[in-house]
Amino acid sequence: MYYLFNDLFFPPVTEADEEGVLAIGGDLSSERLLLAYKSGIFPWFNEGEPILWWAPDPRMVLFFDELVISKSMKKILNKKIFKVTYNKNFREVISNCQQIKREGQNGTWISDEMINAYCKLNEEGIAKSVEVWQDDVLVGGLYGIDLGDVFCGESMFSKVSNASKTAFIALALYLKKENYKLLDCQVYNPHLESLGCREIDREEFMSILKSK
Repeated sequence: MYYLFNDLFFPPVTEADEEGVLAIGGDLSSERLLLAYKSGIFPWFNEGEPILWWAPDPRMVLFFDELVISKSMKKILNKKIFKVTYNKNFREVISNCQQIKREGQNGTWISDEMINAYCKLNEEGIAKSVEVWQDDVLVGGLYGIDLGDVFCGESMFSKVSNASKTAFIALALYLKKENYKLLDCQVYNPHLESLGCREIDREEFMSILKSK
C-alpha cells in the first residue's frame, strides 16, 4: 500500500493489491485526478474515510462494436420517449448520482468533496455528463472523465425505467462515432454486462489506454 502526500505521483498499477487498491491519501485536485485517470487509476472511498485509489484487475470495459441494445430498448429509443443532452447540467447529474438509493448500499461514495472536485473538472472541460429528460424533467444521466480517446464512466442514475440505459447507449453511440477506443466502466456489475460490457485484463486495458 502506497501513501500519497503532496507530491503529484502514483505508483505503477501493478502494485495494486488483490482487491485493486493501489494507494491511500493525497487529494482530489484537478491535477491529481487527471493524472490518475490517465494512469488507469480512479478514486473510490466512503465519506469521512481517507481517499483510496484503485486500479482493479480485471477491468470492466465496453468495446463499442459489442454494445447490446435489446429489442425492447430499440422500441423505447425509436419512440423518442426521452430527450438526451450532453454536458448541459453536470452538477445536477452528479448530485442525483449521490442521492439516488441503490439496492444493497446503505449510503453513497460520492461525497460533497467529490462533487466539488468533479464540478471543477467539468468547468475545465475534463469531466462531462449525459442528461436524459422526460417532459423537460431530468430523469436519468451519467458522468465521467473524457480523456479524448477513452471515456471513463463514473456513475449513473435513473428515476424512471430505462433512463440510465438510454444515457449509456447514447454515450456509447456518440463515442463510437467520434472514434474513441473504449468506454471504461471500472468494475463488474450485471447491469453493465447486459449492455455488452466485459472484463479484460488490466494489462490489456493499460495497453489500450496508453496507445496512440
